Amino acid sequence: MIQPARFIDIHLLQSVPFANLNRDDLNSVKSVQYGNVLRTRVSSQSWKRAARELFQERIGQEAVRTRRIGERVTRELESRGWPTDLAQRAGAHAAAGSSIKFELAKDRENPKQTVPNKVLTNAMVYVPEAAVSDLADLAAEHRDALETAKDIKKPADKSILPKDRIEAILRSRNGVINLFGQMLAEVDDAGVDGALQVAHALTTHETDVELDYFSAVDDVTAAWDDSTGSGHMGHAEFSAGTFYRFATVDLRDLAANIGDDERAARELVTAFLGSFIESLPQAKKNSTAAHTIPGLVHLAVRSDRPLSFAAAFEKPVRSARGGGFEAPSVKHLNDYALKANTLLGTGRILTSGWASPEHTELEGLGTKHNAFDDLIAAAVNTALNQDTTGATA
Repeated sequence: MIQPARFIDIHLLQSVPFANLNRDDLNSVKSVQYGNVLRTRVSSQSWKRAARELFQERIGQEAVRTRRIGERVTRELESRGWPTDLAQRAGAHAAAGSSIKFELAKDRENPKQTVPNKVLTNAMVYVPEAAVSDLADLAAEHRDALETAKDIKKPADKSILPKDRIEAILRSRNGVINLFGQMLAEVDDAGVDGALQVAHALTTHETDVELDYFSAVDDVTAAWDDSTGSGHMGHAEFSAGTFYRFATVDLRDLAANIGDDERAARELVTAFLGSFIESLPQAKKNSTAAHTIPGLVHLAVRSDRPLSFAAAFEKPVRSARGGGFEAPSVKHLNDYALKANTLLGTGRILTSGWASPEHTELEGLGTKHNAFDDLIAAAVNTALNQDTTGATA
């Protein structure tokens, strides 16, 4: 009997030139000590956000994560012709009407003072974009009451909008939330377990951080004959390297979120895999333009558990004289995959394949495909054309 698919693992090797894709609080390159050497790191949150933005474009749905949901409702009501004062009051009552605690924003000119009707929820809400319109519709139903209601001026003030309906809207979902999940502990039953797990990306080899000194010329003083020097000087950190990236989609968790809807599952998984392949964090994009694509993508549909190949690079990859890091990284990945799958048993792999613009023979990674889209289609077809008993659909 064919075992049912449980996970789709995606492994990528991607060479990124001079860049700083993900900075820490000091604007430094993020790093990790692994295999007793320092590697460049890009956090899972950073790459997941980049993938999510592409994913939203592909499926035509959006989600918004914010503490300023009231201000979004205000702008929506203003676009419908509501007077500004009433729209601000309605937005504040919408933000203050759930179980989420809130505070008032500080006045920029006098930070000791707060601004009435400018509510910041203590927890970030993560809702479909359509939830903003739904909250605005709810305010419209209660417009007469809002016109005579008091402004929200302190955290103890109560909203006149129905709490149960506000929280029902905050529990709403779309494809983005069903895949990526939703954390909102303050509202009962609003949490959604994501069907997606993403690892921090790290270079397969040791990396050095480069300090880039820069200066900016003042266009006005540069025209003066007696002017010297620059208008501004500074420095920034950058690095370069070949990254190993890994993510996995839990098909059982996805089914728990969307039900027995193969068409929706196919759309969400296909869109995510394509988005993850093509995504790149956008930090410093205007000064580095590091818009590369992966040199290798490997997909495996598994019936047992996710399997990261990060351990293939615990011993840092070394380049041959005059060579780079991508080719030896591909060899390390292929060799480790052969050994790991032999140990676990290849019967757990329902299908596997790979695509690359450069490499030709990789016996440890399954079937070669000429295009990323073909690779994705082969994996998704195998993963979703089975019912829960393992029989082919």
